[in-house]
Amino acid sequence: MNIEIYTDGACSGNPGPGGWAAIILNEGKEKKRIFGGEKLTTNNRMELTAAIKGLEYSIHLDNEQPSMIKKIIVYTDSTYLKNGITVWVKSWEKNNWKTADKKNVKNIDLWKQLKLLIQSKEVDWRWVKGHSDNQMNNLADRLAKTSTPS
Repeated sequence: MNIEIYTDGACSGNPGPGGWAAIILNEGKEKKRIFGGEKLTTNNRMELTAAIKGLEYSIHLDNEQPSMIKKIIVYTDSTYLKNGITVWVKSWEKNNWKTADKKNVKNIDLWKQLKLLIQSKEVDWRWVKGHSDNQMNNLADRLAKTSTPS
């Protein structure tokens, strides 16, 4: 079984109130919509949170039916999230969670949580253009925006 997760984060002000959303599909059929928000956050934190929550739900499914999930595909319109988890995190870990210019990595708590979640899973990270013709990405965007606390 393949799981697809469409994620998005939104923030009104940066920092400001923000929302996140993840839509989980099982073999192409919508399985679950999860979303939430925080009163004071950043857009990048919401993007990371959406991926974490979507993966947590998917891993919970796998725990109920061990070895049923063959692959998890995460779709995001955030290059920060995609590049961070597929490229930059290796250097950050190697450099004791410092950036190339020796500054502390922002959102380190969420990056570590995300890294831990995917360590024993096959996850394919795919970038999609935001606010385009991708129906699931647009739905995740709407859910994230409506989850933003006022």
